[in-house]
Amino acid sequence: MKKTFKLTATALACLLTWTTATAQTNGSNSSYSRFGMGLLSDQSQGRNRSMGGVSQGLRSGQNVNKLNPASYSAVDSLTLIFDVGMSLQRTKMTLDESRRSANNTNFEYVNTMFRVARNLGMSLGFQPYTAIGYSFSQEQTVGTDPYSGQNISNSFALDGSGGLHEAYAGLGWKPFKYISVGANAGILWGSIDHTVVQTFTENGSANSSSYSSLRTYYSSSLRTWRGDVGLQAIIPLNKADQLTLGATVGIGHKVGGESTFLRTVLAGDTIKSTAKKAFELPMSYSFGAAWNHKGQLVVAADATLEQWKDCTTPQFDNTTGTYGPATGDYRNRLKMNAGVEFTPAVLDHNYLKRICYRAGAYYASSYQKISLASGGTFDGPKQFGLTAGLGLPIANGITRSTVLNIYSPSYINIGVEWARRKPSSDRLIAENLLRLNIGITFNELWFQKWKFK
Repeated sequence: MKKTFKLTATALACLLTWTTATAQTNGSNSSYSRFGMGLLSDQSQGRNRSMGGVSQGLRSGQNVNKLNPASYSAVDSLTLIFDVGMSLQRTKMTLDESRRSANNTNFEYVNTMFRVARNLGMSLGFQPYTAIGYSFSQEQTVGTDPYSGQNISNSFALDGSGGLHEAYAGLGWKPFKYISVGANAGILWGSIDHTVVQTFTENGSANSSSYSSLRTYYSSSLRTWRGDVGLQAIIPLNKADQLTLGATVGIGHKVGGESTFLRTVLAGDTIKSTAKKAFELPMSYSFGAAWNHKGQLVVAADATLEQWKDCTTPQFDNTTGTYGPATGDYRNRLKMNAGVEFTPAVLDHNYLKRICYRAGAYYASSYQKISLASGGTFDGPKQFGLTAGLGLPIANGITRSTVLNIYSPSYINIGVEWARRKPSSDRLIAENLLRLNIGITFNELWFQKWKFK
């Protein structure tokens, strides 16, 4: 009866989380979300995020590590992990003397992990893949009308919303004592909407202008699959130290769905064109290592290359009047991460010694090329970030370790992240981000069989 109640309660909790997550579109308030598929969301969980986003060598039966599915095989036969997270973000944007701040509250992830069979673990989850959300305008002086002598100005109002979401299932299998392999497969879906309104004014008045204004609307509804495969090699160095090497390959391919281009001249003419499978996902390659000392100290580092350069996006050809897939809007993306976690004494009755203390840093180039309405194309901004956080145990891990010889507490994961998006030109916006990541990792011994004598 108790087991049935737990299963029902968790099913309802998963359904509620799923409904809330799918109903919410994560925002960004960043002008950089206008380009490509938008801003890429962090695919890591609470523990990883506080460690600079490292993932490839991390291997634990108490935390979900979705970025390397080979890690799922570390889960033991008694445990079910349920992990959920959100973030609070404040962004400060700067361009010349202009300043603007924006706040966002975002759903980040929900994952579960459990054992299926001996040396075989499974994970299920849902999280955002990209985020789009912006609204801004810019104005420039075009010149003087040769007939009326009036000053002509050209203004652009740009708005965008949408983003992509991913639901996945993954398996991690340990066929040999020191080797684990795994794979994730999921569906990716969502919408991308951009609107650009170009208005001409004469001496500040649009009504008196003899020039036609334009409204351009870009809309895409996407649905496709996404998959990656992972490997971990566990190398015991001595009784106290262990080195784990990890690698993951993400599979690139065409994205299904339809993209529509609609341009309306307010004087009357309309151009409409549609493209299918105009977006593409890149091949990606990640490598990393993690050193574990006595289960107390973990030091890890990763590097990831995403080959976006040759991926297509929908583009309108003014010469032929057609809208279709083309390359040139992307560049390859490189990301490097490093992080550390220290737990003074996991079995000590002093609570402060059982807390996980985490810190990290990362660097990432942008996969986007930025084309300004006023002219010019630039590389997207580089991003630098520093992270720190705590894993606060909230369940009776000490009791379990005494009775069952297993230390498996639940955690509240709290992390702080500072990041700066540094543009490649002083004509682009610089952004400083301060993000609070909050997550809860429920660790339940669901499959323990009690025997009474």
